[in-house]
Amino acid sequence: MPDEAGGARLSLALHCCAAGADKFYDKINFTNPNISTSADLMLLKLLPLFSTTLLYVLYYLISTFKFDVQILTASVPYDYLLQLFVAYVIYALSKRVWVFLVIHALLMGLLYIGNAVKISFFGGPIMPDDVFALQSLLLILDGWRFFLAAIPLAAIASLILFNFTMRHWSAYLASLVIILLGITVVYKPATILDPLDGYFGNSVWDQRSNYIWRGATLYTLLESARYFAAAEVIPDADMAEEAAEKLLVGVLPPSQPVVLKKEPVAKTFTPRNVHIVLLESFWDPSMLKKAKYKQNPLSPEFRELWKSAEYSHALSPVFGGFTANAEFEVLCGFPVVKNSVKFERQLLNDVPCLPHVLADKGYRTIASHPNVPVFWNRVNAYKRTGFQTYWSLQDFVQDDMNREFMSDSTLYRQVLEKISGSIDAKQPVLDYIVTYFGHWNYPLSDSRPNKISSPSPVEEVTAYANTVYYKSRELMVFINEMRKRDPEGIIVVFGDHLPFLGENFAGYVESNFLAANRSDFTPTMFKAYVSTPMLIIDGKRGPVKIGSLPLYQVPKLVLDLLNFDEPTIMDYAAPLPNMRVRALPGLHFNILAGGAVDMCKEPPYSETCQLSSRWLENISIVSNDLFMGRQFTRPKYVPEKQPKPVLSAEVVIPPAIAEAK
Repeated sequence: MPDEAGGARLSLALHCCAAGADKFYDKINFTNPNISTSADLMLLKLLPLFSTTLLYVLYYLISTFKFDVQILTASVPYDYLLQLFVAYVIYALSKRVWVFLVIHALLMGLLYIGNAVKISFFGGPIMPDDVFALQSLLLILDGWRFFLAAIPLAAIASLILFNFTMRHWSAYLASLVIILLGITVVYKPATILDPLDGYFGNSVWDQRSNYIWRGATLYTLLESARYFAAAEVIPDADMAEEAAEKLLVGVLPPSQPVVLKKEPVAKTFTPRNVHIVLLESFWDPSMLKKAKYKQNPLSPEFRELWKSAEYSHALSPVFGGFTANAEFEVLCGFPVVKNSVKFERQLLNDVPCLPHVLADKGYRTIASHPNVPVFWNRVNAYKRTGFQTYWSLQDFVQDDMNREFMSDSTLYRQVLEKISGSIDAKQPVLDYIVTYFGHWNYPLSDSRPNKISSPSPVEEVTAYANTVYYKSRELMVFINEMRKRDPEGIIVVFGDHLPFLGENFAGYVESNFLAANRSDFTPTMFKAYVSTPMLIIDGKRGPVKIGSLPLYQVPKLVLDLLNFDEPTIMDYAAPLPNMRVRALPGLHFNILAGGAVDMCKEPPYSETCQLSSRWLENISIVSNDLFMGRQFTRPKYVPEKQPKPVLSAEVVIPPAIAEAK
C-alpha cells in the first residue's frame, strides 16, 4: 500500500494537473479557436488518460494489499479500457476540469475500494439491490464510518450536477452513449449479458469470482443488466395455482381456488403465549479452536439447556448482516433465495404470516427492537405481517447502553414489564423481540468489563467473545424469568447470523472453520457458515430436539406446538421427505437423513438437488404471488370472532407512520 509520502506526491501531482488543465480549459473552453499551442490541447485531451492510469494503479494497490482483493491480471486491460471510456464520458460532460478529477477519483474509489470493502466484510461485492439497502446502511454507521460512506456518495451526486455542461459536441455524443446504454441495460439486457457471459463466464453463487474475473467496471455493468433481466415475475392465476398444487398433497381442479389441505389433528388448538427472541450475531465462539480462550464465553447454564436440545441449530439465510431476511423467514415461513432485503421491496402486501394468523385468533401481537423504527423498512414490514404493536428505540428507557446498542438485559426487563398485564390477564401474546446488543464492532459499557482474552491477532475474536459472555448470561436471566412467569409459554431463541470476525473471514480462517474465499468452502463449511444456536422450549415439556432447522420452518413448528389445525401459508414450505433445504443467493444445499450435506451449486445436479431445485422454483412463484402479487394462493380460512385487543395510543402503529418508508 502506498505510504504517506507517496500519497502526498500523488495528491500534489493531481492538484498541479488540475490547476494547469483548468488554466488551459479557461483559455480554450473547447470552442475557442485561439488555442495557444497544440501541446496545450493535447495535454487537455490526455487528462482522462493520466487520471485513469494514476487512480487505477493507486486503487489496485489498496485493494490488493489492504483488502486482499485482486482483479485477475488478464482482466486488467479490459477493465482499465472500460474505465478509461467512462472517464472520457464524464470529462465530455464536465464544466470544470478540477471537478472532473474529483468526481473521477470518487467514482473509481466507490467501484474499486467500495467493492473490496464489501467483499472483505461479507464475501461478495456490491450488488444493485444494495442501493435499496443504502438508507439502512447509513443508519447503522456512526462517527467516521458514517462520513466515510455518506460523503463520497453525496459529493458524487452534487458535483455531477454542479459540473454538468452541454457546451461541446462531445457532450452531446457522451449523452447519447449514456442514453443508449441505459435503454439497453433496462430493456434489452440480454444483448449485453449473452455475449459477455459467454466470454467471461458467470457464477450465480460466487460473485467474488465474477468480480475478480471481470474487474469493477465491467462487473458493475453486467450485474446492473442482470438485475433488470432477472426482475421478479408476478405470476398470473394459472402459474401461481399450478406451483401451489405442486407444493401441496393432491391436485386441485383448475377452476377451484387454492385451499390448503391439512391432515386432521387430534388435539385442539390451545392458545399459549409465544416468545420469539432473535439474538443479534449470536453464536458459539468455542468453535474457534485456535482462539484458545481460557474461559468458555458461552454461559454454562445456556450450554446445559442447549445440550438438552442436542445442540439444535437454526439455518439462517444470511451471514454477518441483513438481519431482516432472517426475520422474514421466521415470521412468514418462506425462504429467502436472493441477495436482497425482503422487507425493503418484496413485501408489498398484507400477508397472513405468523403474527397475522395469531392475531386472528385473539392474540396480542407485539414486535420490539431498540433501533430506529424505519431501519430495514420495519414499520411497514411489521404492519404487513400482522403485528399490532411495534416498540422501537423511542419506546424504551435508554438506561443501559453499550454505545448506541441497548443491552439485552434492560430490553428484556422493559418488554416483560410492558406485556405483564396481558400475561396476568391470560390474554395470549406473541412477544417478538429483536435484540441489538451484539452488533459489530462489539462495544461494551464500563459496567461490562472484559472477561475473556485470546492470543488471536484478529481483534474481533476477543471482542466478540466478551460480548457473548454477557449476551448469553443476560439471555438466561430472561429465559428463567419467563419460564417462571409463563410456565406453559413457548420460547424460541436463535442467532440471526454468524458474527463478523475480521476481513475475509479472518477469525474463522485462523481456526480452519471457514476458508478465506467462499469458492473454497466445503459442503460442511457452507452448513457451518449459516448455522447458529437455537432453542425452542415447549412450556413445561422443555427444549425440543429439532436438529438443524431452516428458519423458514420455525413458524409452522410453532403452530404445530399450538395444535393449530387450519391451513396457513406456512404449509407451502413444509419440508421435503427426508431432507431440509437451505437456500442461499445463487445456490442451496440439502441436509439429508443422517446429516449429510448435498451441495447444489450448478448443473448437472444430483437427483436430490433436482428435486429441491424444482421445489424452490415453485416456492419462489408462490412467494411472489403472496408477497408482491394478487395473492391467488392465499389460503381460505375463517378467523375466530374475537375482538381485537385495545391498545393505548402510544404503542399502536399510527397510520401515518405505517405508510412511511
